[in-house]
Amino acid sequence: MNQKEVVSQRSERARVIARAGGIEEAIQSGDLPQYIDVTLSEALILGLLRQGVKKFVGIFGHGSTEIGEVLRIYEKEKLLKTFPVRHETEATHAATALRWVTGEKAAIFTSIGPGAMHALAGSLVPANDGLGIWFLLGDITTEDEGPNMQQIPKYEQDIFLRLTETMGRAYMLHTPGALCTALRRGLNTVDHPYRAGPFFLLLPMNTQPAHITLNLDELPVVSPPPPGPFPENIQYEKAIDAIVSSERTVVKIGGGGRSAGPEILEFLELADAVAITTPLISGIIPFDHERNMTVGGSKGSISGNYAMEEADCLVALGTRFVCQSDCSRTGYPNVETVININADLEAALHYGKTIPLIGDVAATLGKLNEILRARKVARGEPSSWLTRCQAKRKEWDAFREERYRNPCLYDDLWGREVLTQPAAIKVATDWARENDAITFFDAGDVQANGFQIVEDDRLGRTFTDSGASYMGFAVSALLSTALASKPFYGLALSGDGSFTMNPQILIDGIAHGASGCIVLLDNRRMGAISGLQTAQYSHVYATGDSIEVDYVAWAQSVKGVTAFFGGYSTDSLRDALNKARSHGLSLIHVPVYYGDNPLGGMGVFGRWNVGNWCEETQKIRHKIGL
Repeated sequence: MNQKEVVSQRSERARVIARAGGIEEAIQSGDLPQYIDVTLSEALILGLLRQGVKKFVGIFGHGSTEIGEVLRIYEKEKLLKTFPVRHETEATHAATALRWVTGEKAAIFTSIGPGAMHALAGSLVPANDGLGIWFLLGDITTEDEGPNMQQIPKYEQDIFLRLTETMGRAYMLHTPGALCTALRRGLNTVDHPYRAGPFFLLLPMNTQPAHITLNLDELPVVSPPPPGPFPENIQYEKAIDAIVSSERTVVKIGGGGRSAGPEILEFLELADAVAITTPLISGIIPFDHERNMTVGGSKGSISGNYAMEEADCLVALGTRFVCQSDCSRTGYPNVETVININADLEAALHYGKTIPLIGDVAATLGKLNEILRARKVARGEPSSWLTRCQAKRKEWDAFREERYRNPCLYDDLWGREVLTQPAAIKVATDWARENDAITFFDAGDVQANGFQIVEDDRLGRTFTDSGASYMGFAVSALLSTALASKPFYGLALSGDGSFTMNPQILIDGIAHGASGCIVLLDNRRMGAISGLQTAQYSHVYATGDSIEVDYVAWAQSVKGVTAFFGGYSTDSLRDALNKARSHGLSLIHVPVYYGDNPLGGMGVFGRWNVGNWCEETQKIRHKIGL
């Protein structure tokens, strides 16, 4: 079949699907015959459309021209949308944010070699935060005629497949007839009910245009079902006995507990427990709830870390116990029993002294609540445990308020008083909540200060990549406002270092119609690492510079971007935010303080197994033995 015939038949199929109202309708009505002769690339796009993947983000190259031709024809019939961008990592962040905020699926496409490597690096975010993303990666030809340009230069087979299999699940379409198996494994991965992640589909350049006879009935469409509650009643009774006999119960809520908000609120009352939140689920219970001790860990809060240190019973909900979240496994020195509710076996058995309840967090916790209600356990109101924790929460609130009352400090670098990060973040996040904007946090000091400051009243206001702490995630995430079927306004809080790693959002955001604002907090350094160096070794080394950058001019050099100087006060920053809201994509430059004054940051209240703290932290961990 010549190329003209291929294009004609491909175009007609796309028109048939569009007239039917979608691929599922076209299949069910018989408008599309059950058996069709197509290229592997077109079959792949048909399979992804049937799974609801209609957004494609990335960069074309010689390793993806055939995929691009299919996308061109199908986009012409408005069956999908392609978003060409200027960096594959940016594409990955945008697709990740889209899935995180809206639930919509997207696919990243790249060429062979460096582009695929960039996407692989960005996939650290969905891998860590449990978000399902498709990756369509160009790969070397299967006939091994000699080295392919941009391949990994080794005389071995399937090298990139090995790389991607390390990051997530992967499949190489060496044999075109295996497409439907690849699509099923991909669907099982990106729609995994409790541990979704990236799926890497490697597409050899010579198999993409290969012709196959596709049976449309083979295209997988049913997603894996969610797990139910843990079934074993004896374990529930053990858990209830442990809760009733304990005096100081703390609940640690991880990303796997996102759907269990109502059950968590009820459990806190029934068990007389207090909650420790993780950055991934800010707002799962309201910030001002009387049992919310806020974040805990090596960058936790006074109240959060007090609850962790003093608790004798830990109820863990959908958490992986990332090092900073549980002080490198030293965060619960007095806990005698862990009740771990998690659908993942490894996470559920992370700690010793554990009563594992392996199942869906919301369903399992709901069943636990039923038993607690039936027990009708009488507790004093308020209990001594709650009273002590609330006193620490008041101490934490006073600590925060002191920083907000002192929003500006003199900074030697700027030669004047400038806003502190806590003050700037407080203004920005309050403004976002008042204006119903979605806030994204970049890595570093901005992120760490941010999750100690945000006051979310519901889930879904704040998104922070605390798993990979990927610099440049927040600004790239703003592109998701243009990808989303239901647009929203985004606010990206980013440091100068994170922004300069992914500045292409200024161009791609305008190209695709992003709606949001970058608040660039500039201290001309990697503040989080400078602070860590000072705390550990009393010296700052190679984590700052004296290069002046006119970020307002930089942003304004891209036609369509509006930029403002955020000034030196909370009023000037708030005024800039109000001005930015009426523009599509904007940037606000805010000089911020860095120095030794404790009012310039939110402090550190936990342990961490890093640098010269390792020996002592590890000694504590093994002494606790949890």
